[in-house]
Amino acid sequence: MGNTNSNTNGNTNKKRRVILVTDGDRAAQKAVETAARNIGGRCISASGGNPTPINGEKIIELIKQAQHDPVVVMFDDKGSSHEGKGEKALEYVARHPEMEVMGVLAVASNTESAQGAKVDCAVTKNKEVIKGQVDKYGNTVSVNSIIRGDTVDILDNLKGGEVPYVVGVGDIGKMDGNDDPVKGAEITTKALQMIIARWEGHNKG
Repeated sequence: MGNTNSNTNGNTNKKRRVILVTDGDRAAQKAVETAARNIGGRCISASGGNPTPINGEKIIELIKQAQHDPVVVMFDDKGSSHEGKGEKALEYVARHPEMEVMGVLAVASNTESAQGAKVDCAVTKNKEVIKGQVDKYGNTVSVNSIIRGDTVDILDNLKGGEVPYVVGVGDIGKMDGNDDPVKGAEITTKALQMIIARWEGHNKG
């Protein structure tokens, strides 16, 4: 995992490394908690909710209290196609000077009129990595590298700056049972592992 344990509560000089997830309902929370354990990270469980129950300032406070990195944080707009609580909190965390975003897990939904966001790649319900779009069920729907969901529209405004890498997936914790946390939340885990591997590859030395 590289130097993912280097940031602790006693060391405030380094930025905290975080992975952002654009989903937070009950099923997603259980899957994200499982996947975070699988990668040796920490999950901010209090950020789970539909919509996101706490604001960006509180999330930053909780991230700083986490024992070590990477810290996985959830954001949810509860189906709103407009900028909701989840997107506002996500933007706040992504732009915070003490945070370093390793990447984002962009989750597809059936939200109508959502603009969507560009992704670097996507993971299907069969754990296949593609350069294209998946729907909420984790099925490939087009060759366009985009994800449509209720909490992803803000990502294009952050892409390349505060957000270096975006992986698209279907509905976390579901995807026809393929991401069931009881089975190890395999798709969410794979997506988080991809984000970490990409980050480590760009930060060697």
